[in-house]
Amino acid sequence: MFERKKLSHKTAWAAAAAAIAGLATIAPAKAEDSVKVGLILPMTGGQASTGKQIENAIKLYMQQKGDTVAGKKIEIILKDDAAIPDKTKTATQELIVNDKVHVIAGFGVTPAALAAAPLATQAKIPEVVMAAGTSIITERSPYIVRTSFTLAQSSTIIADWAVKNGIKKVATLTSDYAPGNDALNFFKQNFTAGGGEVVEEVKTPLANPDFAPFLQRMKDAKPDAIFVFVPAGQGGNFMKQYAERGLDKAGIKVIGPGDVTDDDLLNNMGDAVLGTVTAHLYSAAHPSQMNKDFVAAYKKAYGNRPGFMAVSGYDGIHLIYEALKKTNGDTDGTKLVEAMKGQKWESPRGPISIDPETRDIVQNIYIRKVEKVDGELYNVEFATFEAVKDLGKTKK
Repeated sequence: MFERKKLSHKTAWAAAAAAIAGLATIAPAKAEDSVKVGLILPMTGGQASTGKQIENAIKLYMQQKGDTVAGKKIEIILKDDAAIPDKTKTATQELIVNDKVHVIAGFGVTPAALAAAPLATQAKIPEVVMAAGTSIITERSPYIVRTSFTLAQSSTIIADWAVKNGIKKVATLTSDYAPGNDALNFFKQNFTAGGGEVVEEVKTPLANPDFAPFLQRMKDAKPDAIFVFVPAGQGGNFMKQYAERGLDKAGIKVIGPGDVTDDDLLNNMGDAVLGTVTAHLYSAAHPSQMNKDFVAAYKKAYGNRPGFMAVSGYDGIHLIYEALKKTNGDTDGTKLVEAMKGQKWESPRGPISIDPETRDIVQNIYIRKVEKVDGELYNVEFATFEAVKDLGKTKK
Protein backbone atom coordinates (compact mmCIF):
# COMPACT_ATOMS: atom_id res chain seq x y z
CA MET A 1 0.00 0.00 0.00
CA PHE A 2 2.79 2.38 0.95
CA GLU A 3 5.90 2.64 -1.19
CA ARG A 4 9.01 4.45 0.10
CA LYS A 5 11.31 6.08 -2.41
CA LYS A 6 14.70 7.53 -1.53
CA LEU A 7 16.09 10.64 -3.19
CA SER A 8 19.44 10.49 -4.98
CA HIS A 9 21.46 13.33 -6.50
CA LYS A 10 21.24 11.74 -9.94
CA THR A 11 17.47 11.37 -9.95
CA ALA A 12 17.07 14.78 -8.33
CA TRP A 13 18.99 16.51 -11.12
CA ALA A 14 17.13 14.54 -13.78
CA ALA A 15 13.79 15.42 -12.25
CA ALA A 16 14.73 19.06 -11.91
CA ALA A 17 15.83 19.22 -15.55
CA ALA A 18 12.62 17.60 -16.72
CA ALA A 19 10.57 19.90 -14.55
CA ILE A 20 12.31 23.03 -15.83
CA ALA A 21 12.00 21.87 -19.42
CA GLY A 22 8.28 21.35 -19.38
CA LEU A 23 6.54 21.08 -16.01
CA ALA A 24 3.98 23.69 -17.02
CA THR A 25 2.76 21.52 -19.85
CA ILE A 26 2.76 18.21 -18.00
CA ALA A 27 -0.54 16.88 -16.75
CA PRO A 28 -0.61 13.80 -14.51
CA ALA A 29 -1.31 10.59 -16.40
CA LYS A 30 -4.86 9.45 -15.90
CA ALA A 31 -4.36 5.82 -15.08
CA GLU A 32 -7.60 3.95 -15.45
CA ASP A 33 -7.27 1.88 -12.33
CA SER A 34 -5.31 3.90 -9.74
CA VAL A 35 -4.95 7.28 -8.08
CA LYS A 36 -1.41 8.13 -7.00
CA VAL A 37 -0.93 10.31 -3.93
CA GLY A 38 2.57 11.65 -3.36
CA LEU A 39 3.10 11.97 0.38
CA ILE A 40 5.99 14.29 1.30
CA LEU A 41 6.81 14.19 5.01
CA PRO A 42 9.72 14.66 7.43
CA MET A 43 10.39 11.05 8.39
CA THR A 44 13.88 11.87 9.71
CA GLY A 45 15.32 14.89 11.52
CA GLY A 46 13.78 17.13 14.16
CA GLN A 47 10.24 16.94 12.77
CA ALA A 48 10.16 13.15 12.37
CA SER A 49 7.33 12.71 14.89
CA THR A 50 5.13 14.86 12.63
CA GLY A 51 5.82 12.66 9.63
CA LYS A 52 5.29 9.44 11.54
CA GLN A 53 1.95 10.57 13.00
CA ILE A 54 0.60 11.58 9.59
CA GLU A 55 1.84 8.41 7.89
CA ASN A 56 0.34 6.26 10.65
CA ALA A 57 -3.02 8.01 10.50
CA ILE A 58 -3.26 7.65 6.71
CA LYS A 59 -2.46 3.95 6.97
CA LEU A 60 -5.12 3.58 9.67
CA TYR A 61 -7.74 5.40 7.59
CA MET A 62 -7.02 3.21 4.56
CA GLN A 63 -7.19 0.05 6.68
CA GLN A 64 -10.58 1.17 8.01
CA LYS A 65 -12.10 2.48 4.76
CA GLY A 66 -10.34 0.33 2.18
CA ASP A 67 -7.89 1.39 -0.51
CA THR A 68 -10.39 1.76 -3.35
CA VAL A 69 -12.47 4.88 -4.09
CA ALA A 70 -14.85 5.39 -7.00
CA GLY A 71 -13.54 2.18 -8.54
CA LYS A 72 -9.89 3.26 -8.34
CA LYS A 73 -7.11 1.95 -6.13
CA ILE A 74 -5.34 4.54 -3.97
CA GLU A 75 -1.55 4.26 -4.17
CA ILE A 76 0.56 6.19 -1.63
CA ILE A 77 4.14 7.06 -2.62
CA LEU A 78 6.00 8.31 0.46
CA LYS A 79 9.08 10.53 0.28
CA ASP A 80 11.13 11.85 3.19
CA ASP A 81 12.12 15.52 2.89
CA ALA A 82 13.46 15.84 6.49
CA ALA A 83 11.62 19.22 6.56
CA ILE A 84 14.30 20.69 4.24
CA PRO A 85 12.67 22.83 1.51
CA ASP A 86 15.23 21.94 -1.21
CA LYS A 87 14.48 18.27 -0.61
CA THR A 88 10.75 19.03 -0.68
CA LYS A 89 11.10 20.68 -4.07
CA THR A 90 13.11 17.79 -5.49
CA ALA A 91 10.66 15.24 -4.09
CA THR A 92 7.72 17.16 -5.56
CA GLN A 93 9.38 17.31 -9.00
CA GLU A 94 10.11 13.58 -8.93
CA LEU A 95 6.57 12.73 -7.89
CA ILE A 96 4.98 14.89 -10.58
CA VAL A 97 7.37 14.21 -13.46
CA ASN A 98 8.43 10.60 -12.85
CA ASP A 99 5.64 9.07 -10.77
CA LYS A 100 2.86 11.13 -12.36
CA VAL A 101 0.96 11.54 -9.12
CA HIS A 102 -2.54 13.03 -9.07
CA VAL A 103 -2.24 14.65 -5.62
CA ILE A 104 0.66 15.79 -3.45
CA ALA A 105 0.11 15.85 0.31
CA GLY A 106 1.76 16.10 3.72
CA PHE A 107 4.22 19.01 4.25
CA GLY A 108 5.50 19.02 7.82
CA VAL A 109 6.63 22.65 7.96
CA THR A 110 5.70 25.89 6.19
CA PRO A 111 8.88 26.23 4.08
CA ALA A 112 8.17 22.76 2.67
CA ALA A 113 4.58 23.62 1.75
CA LEU A 114 5.72 26.85 0.09
CA ALA A 115 8.49 25.08 -1.85
CA ALA A 116 5.91 22.79 -3.46
CA ALA A 117 3.31 25.49 -4.18
CA PRO A 118 4.53 26.74 -7.60
CA LEU A 119 4.97 23.15 -8.79
CA ALA A 120 1.40 22.27 -7.79
CA THR A 121 0.20 25.33 -9.71
CA GLN A 122 2.21 24.48 -12.82
CA ALA A 123 1.13 20.85 -12.85
CA LYS A 124 -2.45 21.74 -11.86
CA ILE A 125 -2.69 19.13 -9.11
CA PRO A 126 -4.01 19.48 -5.55
CA GLU A 127 -1.54 20.10 -2.72
CA VAL A 128 -3.20 18.91 0.50
CA VAL A 129 -1.37 20.47 3.45
CA MET A 130 -1.69 18.20 6.49
CA ALA A 131 0.68 19.93 8.94
CA ALA A 132 2.14 23.35 8.10
CA GLY A 133 0.30 26.20 9.85
CA THR A 134 1.24 29.63 8.47
CA SER A 135 -1.71 31.69 7.29
CA ILE A 136 -0.29 32.60 3.86
CA ILE A 137 0.14 29.03 2.62
CA THR A 138 -3.21 28.64 0.87
CA GLU A 139 -2.67 32.00 -0.87
CA ARG A 140 0.45 30.73 -2.62
CA SER A 141 -1.42 28.43 -5.02
CA PRO A 142 -5.05 27.99 -6.07
CA TYR A 143 -4.41 24.24 -5.79
CA ILE A 144 -3.55 24.24 -2.06
CA VAL A 145 -6.16 22.94 0.41
CA ARG A 146 -5.37 22.60 4.13
CA THR A 147 -6.66 20.12 6.75
CA SER A 148 -4.36 21.07 9.65
CA PHE A 149 -4.72 24.54 11.23
CA THR A 150 -3.34 28.05 11.23
CA LEU A 151 -1.46 29.60 14.13
CA ALA A 152 -3.81 32.58 14.00
CA GLN A 153 -6.75 30.33 14.96
CA SER A 154 -5.24 29.33 18.31
CA SER A 155 -2.90 32.23 19.17
CA THR A 156 -5.63 34.89 19.20
CA ILE A 157 -7.88 32.73 21.37
CA ILE A 158 -5.21 31.96 24.00
CA ALA A 159 -4.35 35.68 24.11
CA ASP A 160 -7.95 36.62 24.87
CA TRP A 161 -8.18 33.85 27.50
CA ALA A 162 -4.96 35.05 29.20
CA VAL A 163 -6.20 38.65 29.50
CA LYS A 164 -9.50 37.51 30.97
CA ASN A 165 -7.79 35.23 33.49
CA GLY A 166 -5.47 37.63 35.24
CA ILE A 167 -2.30 37.15 33.20
CA LYS A 168 -0.91 40.66 32.81
CA LYS A 169 2.78 40.20 31.96
CA VAL A 170 3.98 37.65 29.45
CA ALA A 171 7.38 36.68 28.03
CA THR A 172 7.22 35.11 24.55
CA LEU A 173 9.37 32.30 23.16
CA THR A 174 8.72 31.37 19.54
CA SER A 175 10.56 29.46 16.83
CA ASP A 176 12.17 31.81 14.33
CA TYR A 177 10.28 30.94 11.14
CA ALA A 178 6.96 31.84 9.57
CA PRO A 179 4.57 29.94 11.92
CA GLY A 180 6.44 31.23 14.95
CA ASN A 181 6.10 34.77 13.63
CA ASP A 182 2.38 34.21 13.02
CA ALA A 183 1.91 32.85 16.53
CA LEU A 184 3.81 35.77 18.07
CA ASN A 185 2.13 38.50 16.04
CA PHE A 186 -1.43 37.26 16.50
CA PHE A 187 -0.88 36.66 20.21
CA LYS A 188 0.64 40.11 20.77
CA GLN A 189 -2.11 41.78 18.75
CA ASN A 190 -4.88 40.45 20.99
CA PHE A 191 -2.96 40.35 24.27
CA THR A 192 -1.81 43.98 24.15
CA ALA A 193 -5.19 45.14 22.85
CA GLY A 194 -6.68 43.62 26.01
CA GLY A 195 -4.24 45.50 28.25
CA GLY A 196 -1.51 42.87 28.61
CA GLU A 197 2.23 43.61 28.45
CA VAL A 198 4.97 41.62 26.69
CA VAL A 199 8.04 41.98 28.94
CA GLU A 200 10.50 39.78 27.05
CA GLU A 201 10.52 38.48 23.48
CA VAL A 202 12.77 35.66 22.31
CA LYS A 203 13.03 33.85 18.98
CA THR A 204 14.79 30.49 18.93
CA PRO A 205 16.34 28.71 15.93
CA LEU A 206 14.08 26.14 14.26
CA ALA A 207 16.76 23.45 14.02
CA ASN A 208 18.12 21.89 17.24
CA PRO A 209 17.29 24.74 19.61
CA ASP A 210 18.75 24.94 23.11
CA PHE A 211 16.09 26.69 25.16
CA ALA A 212 18.04 26.90 28.44
CA PRO A 213 19.77 30.29 28.01
CA PHE A 214 16.56 31.87 26.76
CA LEU A 215 14.60 30.42 29.67
CA GLN A 216 16.99 32.03 32.14
CA ARG A 217 16.24 35.42 30.56
CA MET A 218 12.55 34.68 30.87
CA LYS A 219 12.88 33.75 34.54
CA ASP A 220 14.75 36.98 35.25
CA ALA A 221 11.97 39.03 33.59
CA LYS A 222 9.48 37.64 36.18
CA PRO A 223 6.43 37.32 33.89
CA ASP A 224 3.12 35.80 34.95
CA ALA A 225 3.42 33.34 32.06
CA ILE A 226 5.50 32.34 29.03
CA PHE A 227 3.72 32.23 25.69
CA VAL A 228 5.40 29.41 23.74
CA PHE A 229 5.25 28.27 20.17
CA VAL A 230 7.60 25.50 19.13
CA PRO A 231 6.77 23.05 16.34
CA ALA A 232 5.37 19.62 17.15
CA GLY A 233 8.19 17.40 18.36
CA GLN A 234 10.10 20.09 20.28
CA GLY A 235 7.66 20.50 23.17
CA GLY A 236 9.20 17.70 25.26
CA ASN A 237 12.65 19.28 25.16
CA PHE A 238 11.22 22.70 26.00
CA MET A 239 9.27 21.43 29.03
CA LYS A 240 12.32 19.49 30.28
CA GLN A 241 14.48 22.63 30.22
CA TYR A 242 11.63 24.74 31.66
CA ALA A 243 11.56 22.44 34.70
CA GLU A 244 15.37 22.22 34.96
CA ARG A 245 15.59 26.02 35.12
CA GLY A 246 12.95 26.08 37.87
CA LEU A 247 10.41 28.22 36.08
CA ASP A 248 7.58 25.97 37.28
CA LYS A 249 8.67 26.46 40.91
CA ALA A 250 8.90 30.22 40.29
CA GLY A 251 5.19 30.17 39.47
CA ILE A 252 5.66 31.11 35.80
CA LYS A 253 2.89 29.41 33.82
CA VAL A 254 3.14 28.13 30.24
CA ILE A 255 0.47 29.17 27.73
CA GLY A 256 0.32 29.02 23.95
CA PRO A 257 -0.98 27.10 20.97
CA GLY A 258 -1.19 23.38 21.65
CA ASP A 259 1.94 22.35 19.75
CA VAL A 260 4.01 22.57 22.95
CA THR A 261 1.88 19.90 24.70
CA ASP A 262 1.35 17.61 21.71
CA ASP A 263 -0.34 14.37 22.78
CA ASP A 264 2.36 12.44 20.95
CA LEU A 265 4.92 13.49 23.59
CA LEU A 266 2.86 14.83 26.49
CA ASN A 267 2.84 11.73 28.68
CA ASN A 268 6.65 11.79 28.97
CA MET A 269 6.94 15.45 29.99
CA GLY A 270 6.62 14.98 33.74
CA ASP A 271 4.57 16.81 36.34
CA ALA A 272 6.14 20.20 35.54
CA VAL A 273 3.70 20.40 32.63
CA LEU A 274 0.63 20.06 34.87
CA GLY A 275 -1.59 23.14 34.68
CA THR A 276 -0.29 24.27 31.27
CA VAL A 277 -3.15 25.96 29.40
CA THR A 278 -3.22 25.93 25.61
CA ALA A 279 -5.63 26.66 22.78
CA HIS A 280 -5.70 23.99 20.10
CA LEU A 281 -7.67 22.07 17.51
CA TYR A 282 -7.41 18.59 19.05
CA SER A 283 -6.82 16.60 22.19
CA ALA A 284 -6.65 12.83 22.55
CA ALA A 285 -9.02 13.45 25.47
CA HIS A 286 -11.69 15.02 23.23
CA PRO A 287 -14.86 13.42 24.60
CA SER A 288 -16.71 12.46 21.38
CA GLN A 289 -17.38 8.80 20.62
CA MET A 290 -15.71 9.17 17.22
CA ASN A 291 -12.53 10.35 18.90
CA LYS A 292 -12.61 7.60 21.52
CA ASP A 293 -12.82 5.06 18.68
CA PHE A 294 -10.04 6.83 16.75
CA VAL A 295 -7.71 6.91 19.77
CA ALA A 296 -8.40 3.25 20.58
CA ALA A 297 -7.73 2.14 16.99
CA TYR A 298 -4.56 4.25 16.72
CA LYS A 299 -3.24 2.96 20.05
CA LYS A 300 -3.97 -0.63 19.04
CA ALA A 301 -2.17 -0.19 15.72
CA TYR A 302 0.85 1.83 16.86
CA GLY A 303 1.17 1.49 20.63
CA ASN A 304 0.81 5.19 21.46
CA ARG A 305 -1.85 7.88 21.39
CA PRO A 306 -2.45 10.11 18.35
CA GLY A 307 -1.64 13.82 18.41
CA PHE A 308 -2.97 16.72 16.36
CA MET A 309 -0.72 15.87 13.41
CA ALA A 310 -2.27 12.40 13.26
CA VAL A 311 -5.80 13.78 13.11
CA SER A 312 -4.74 16.28 10.43
CA GLY A 313 -3.41 13.43 8.30
CA TYR A 314 -6.51 11.33 8.96
CA ASP A 315 -8.71 14.20 7.78
CA GLY A 316 -6.40 14.92 4.85
CA ILE A 317 -6.80 11.47 3.32
CA HIS A 318 -10.53 11.61 4.09
CA LEU A 319 -10.77 14.82 2.06
CA ILE A 320 -8.98 13.18 -0.88
CA TYR A 321 -11.36 10.20 -0.72
CA GLU A 322 -14.44 12.43 -0.59
CA ALA A 323 -13.24 14.59 -3.49
CA LEU A 324 -12.72 11.48 -5.62
CA LYS A 325 -16.22 10.29 -4.75
CA LYS A 326 -17.61 13.65 -5.83
CA THR A 327 -15.74 13.60 -9.16
CA ASN A 328 -16.66 9.93 -9.63
CA GLY A 329 -12.97 9.07 -9.88
CA ASP A 330 -12.00 11.87 -12.24
CA THR A 331 -8.43 12.85 -11.30
CA ASP A 332 -8.37 16.22 -13.08
CA GLY A 333 -6.67 18.49 -10.53
CA THR A 334 -8.94 21.48 -11.00
CA LYS A 335 -12.02 19.31 -10.58
CA LEU A 336 -10.58 17.69 -7.43
CA VAL A 337 -9.87 21.07 -5.80
CA GLU A 338 -13.37 22.27 -6.66
CA ALA A 339 -14.73 19.07 -5.09
CA MET A 340 -12.75 19.77 -1.90
CA LYS A 341 -14.12 23.29 -1.46
CA GLY A 342 -17.01 23.43 0.99
CA GLN A 343 -16.64 19.83 2.19
CA LYS A 344 -17.98 19.34 5.73
CA TRP A 345 -17.60 16.34 8.00
CA GLU A 346 -17.32 15.10 11.55
CA SER A 347 -13.68 14.50 12.49
CA PRO A 348 -12.20 12.98 15.64
CA ARG A 349 -11.43 16.62 16.56
CA GLY A 350 -15.06 17.73 16.09
CA PRO A 351 -16.97 19.29 13.17
CA ILE A 352 -14.75 20.71 10.41
CA SER A 353 -15.14 22.15 6.93
CA ILE A 354 -13.11 23.57 4.07
CA ASP A 355 -13.81 27.27 3.49
CA PRO A 356 -14.77 27.45 -0.21
CA GLU A 357 -13.26 30.93 -0.55
CA THR A 358 -9.87 30.37 1.10
CA ARG A 359 -9.53 26.55 0.83
CA ASP A 360 -8.50 26.63 4.49
CA ILE A 361 -9.88 24.64 7.39
CA VAL A 362 -12.69 25.90 9.62
CA GLN A 363 -12.75 24.13 12.99
CA ASN A 364 -13.40 24.35 16.70
CA ILE A 365 -10.58 25.63 18.89
CA TYR A 366 -10.53 24.27 22.43
CA ILE A 367 -8.99 25.74 25.59
CA ARG A 368 -7.34 22.87 27.45
CA LYS A 369 -5.42 22.34 30.70
CA VAL A 370 -2.91 19.56 31.28
CA GLU A 371 -4.28 17.27 33.98
CA LYS A 372 -3.57 13.78 35.22
CA VAL A 373 -6.28 11.29 34.24
CA ASP A 374 -5.93 7.67 35.37
CA GLY A 375 -2.22 8.24 35.95
CA GLU A 376 -1.58 9.73 32.49
CA LEU A 377 -1.17 13.35 31.36
CA TYR A 378 -3.88 14.71 29.04
CA ASN A 379 -4.95 18.05 27.58
CA VAL A 380 -8.41 18.28 29.13
CA GLU A 381 -10.75 20.61 27.23
CA PHE A 382 -12.76 23.11 29.27
CA ALA A 383 -13.96 25.72 26.74
CA THR A 384 -14.88 25.61 23.05
CA PHE A 385 -14.77 28.31 20.35
CA GLU A 386 -16.85 27.01 17.46
CA ALA A 387 -16.20 27.17 13.70
CA VAL A 388 -13.07 29.33 13.85
CA LYS A 389 -11.82 30.55 10.48
CA ASP A 390 -8.25 31.62 9.77
CA LEU A 391 -8.09 35.09 11.30
CA GLY A 392 -5.02 35.82 9.22
CA LYS A 393 -7.35 36.07 6.23
CA THR A 394 -10.56 37.36 7.77
CA LYS A 395 -8.79 40.44 9.17
CA LYS A 396 -7.26 41.51 5.84
